[in-house]
Amino acid sequence: MLVRFWGTRGSIAKPGHSTLRYGGNTSCVEVRTADGTLIVLDCGTGAHGLGKALADSNRTKRGHLLISHTHWDHIQGFPFFAPLRFPSSEWDVYGPRGLGSSLRETLAGQMNYTYFPVELTGLDAQVRYHELVDGAFELGNVRVEAHYLNHPAVTLGYRLEADGVVVVYATDHEPHSRQLAMGEAPSNVTREDDAHAAFLEGADLVIHDTQYTAEEYPNHVGWGHSTVEYVVDRTRDKGIRRLALFHHDPMRDDEGVDQLVSIARDRFASASERIDVLGAAEGMTLEIEPRARRSRARRGEGSARQAPGRDVAEQKLVLCAQEANNIEAFRGAAAADRLPLLETGNLEGTLNLAKENSPSVVIFERALFGADSAKGVEGVREAVPADASQPMVLGLVSERENTLEAPRAESGIEWVETPVTKQYARTRLRSCLLRTACRWRRAPVPAGEEERIQALHHLGLLDTGAEERFDRYTRLAAALFRVPTALVSLVDCDRQWFKSRHGLDAEETPRDRAFCAHAILDSEVFEITDARVHPDFADNPLVTGPPYVRFYAGAPLSVNGRDRIGTLCLIDYLPRELDAGQKELLKDLARMVEKEIETP
Repeated sequence: MLVRFWGTRGSIAKPGHSTLRYGGNTSCVEVRTADGTLIVLDCGTGAHGLGKALADSNRTKRGHLLISHTHWDHIQGFPFFAPLRFPSSEWDVYGPRGLGSSLRETLAGQMNYTYFPVELTGLDAQVRYHELVDGAFELGNVRVEAHYLNHPAVTLGYRLEADGVVVVYATDHEPHSRQLAMGEAPSNVTREDDAHAAFLEGADLVIHDTQYTAEEYPNHVGWGHSTVEYVVDRTRDKGIRRLALFHHDPMRDDEGVDQLVSIARDRFASASERIDVLGAAEGMTLEIEPRARRSRARRGEGSARQAPGRDVAEQKLVLCAQEANNIEAFRGAAAADRLPLLETGNLEGTLNLAKENSPSVVIFERALFGADSAKGVEGVREAVPADASQPMVLGLVSERENTLEAPRAESGIEWVETPVTKQYARTRLRSCLLRTACRWRRAPVPAGEEERIQALHHLGLLDTGAEERFDRYTRLAAALFRVPTALVSLVDCDRQWFKSRHGLDAEETPRDRAFCAHAILDSEVFEITDARVHPDFADNPLVTGPPYVRFYAGAPLSVNGRDRIGTLCLIDYLPRELDAGQKELLKDLARMVEKEIETP
């Protein structure tokens, strides 16, 4: 894989005699794979030089542009990018999905008549625009993992995997922990900072924002950038081969960047693994060869190409706060995007608002939920109606609380260290809402749910061992329909549990992910021919992750001729469709399973 830097400066272009060696143009990096796939990371002023080089070499016909975010220093080169002016060129432009304006509209904004002589519609190339959230997608043979960064605008980092090589581009990211930003070692590390380290792990090249030093950071808290000390500490002993310091501060001259490189190399001296540190410089070209790498658990398996399942702006927020700064920041953030914000000052009020409004995001001050924040959050989630999606939860913790108590054990809570600005609060809310507004519909609770659950529990089948009288039907179903997986699934209060499973290791899954929870709503066979393109299932974790469901068909199982307690279901990782005769056959097998269920 070839990587070439065309712009390495941050915030504003700074050409001049003091930036000759590292360059004065803003962010733009060219990546080219072995098969010739061209990926451009960001389109700052450095894109002008790249575009000219592509035009001069007649290599403008096909490419992919990944934009981290739409601050000016990352898009100002877009109107000057020569390949967009050639009718024979074809480009796909990717960037983070926002609220309100689309990616295309935002890029068109800087080409408005008032600011630029050519409008976006005047570009001759065929340009397609794609909006992304946290997740993964494919560009030919390149797997791209998009990961939310911590910046005062919705921002994505990109991890590119191809040809046995991994390159990570992570610019405009501020540590979630201010202790980490200062190069200190807190007793506990935030889940978000751990996730960022996992995003970088095992890369052959990490291109990372190192705009500040720890000494400079106190004057730039909330500006959305990393310190060199933080980046070293987050990449140390992570199996990373090379680190390129990037997004150089416009006030830092060449000698200043040399000092950053020295700081990083000295700090790496105690690391158990050797890592090559360099200051990213305009014109620098790196050829990266594959290597034998240690295993890394993949994250970001969900689709990054999610489309909203409902209007993001219609989602409700609940704020449980008493600190004036927190209230002001989140009020302003919600008002800026015209989001309904419901406020309370205690846990009881939060529970009531969650029950009545099914919010998409709950924000709370840790002190108001007591020492056991996880218990309070669990109560909030239980208060949300069963047929509604579970909210994302942001916990607000003061810098002093974070330093002394480090409340990191609670699962399902994203912690925000306060005080925060309105702009920062707005970005965190946007990233939460964009992750909740996806193509994944939880099944509603069926009528007579209480009686149905009683009938299921009365059977005494839940959590019992495997029985041949059920297993033979799942084996038979898998063979008859030529699918890898067949299940006898029982839908309990908050889970689906498998009495028999052929071709699946899991014993149960959460009910809100269960296709079977939809199948029990009707007496006919419930079928999804291709879940990956279905508006209600495309972003279900069982589709985007193991077992990667593409096809599902479930025949409901009834007792007492009335209560549908579960299904006999078929699963395939390929799309397909049952004809009418096959559906009748599946129902016949289900009736046989019902007889076994009713047998004492």
